Amino acid sequence: MRGLRTLILIGLTMAATSAYSASKTVLVLGDSLSAEYGLARGTGWLSLLQKRLQTEKVNAEFVNASISGETTSGGKSRLDALLAQQHPAVVIIELGANDGLRGLSLAASEANLRAMIAASHKAKARVLLIGMRLPPNYGRDYTQKFSAMYAKLAKESNTALVPFFLAGLENRPELFQADRLHPTADGQAIMLDNVWPHLKPLLTK
Repeated sequence: MRGLRTLILIGLTMAATSAYSASKTVLVLGDSLSAEYGLARGTGWLSLLQKRLQTEKVNAEFVNASISGETTSGGKSRLDALLAQQHPAVVIIELGANDGLRGLSLAASEANLRAMIAASHKAKARVLLIGMRLPPNYGRDYTQKFSAMYAKLAKESNTALVPFFLAGLENRPELFQADRLHPTADGQAIMLDNVWPHLKPLLTK
């Protein structure tokens, strides 16, 4: 009986190890913040993430489908085809900033993000939603509702959330490019540190 119990434990351990080490596809649907806008290739936060995964011995393959200027509407229109092509285990949704900067309807942005989360879940993928905030000059009411949109969606869909992608970069103008919107290469590690605690559990459980 003890021998059988030992064999079962060994089998469970091997299965857990196999699940941990099996390669997972991570689809990143983002905008310029994930498309290395204004940066040398290979210096963005996703490139740094790939190196961290190697260090942590987490086996994952990234498909970066981010496009500079992308909106939630554009991401929604592209997602179904990407899900069918890539069959990702995890989908990172880093969209909405361009909607906000253009003053687009928050109801429409929210509906688009909700649809992308639902489509990803339907495809059996875990989702990490990356939250953003807007500069205060867009008006208190709009900026507060924009920021709250991400937490609302994460809660209602039981989705992992990065509360604010650029946390830790506030009031540090030296870490932004001349446009004051896109972090420099020196700021990418901070962005990665904001994402990693929320992404790692999705890759290793």
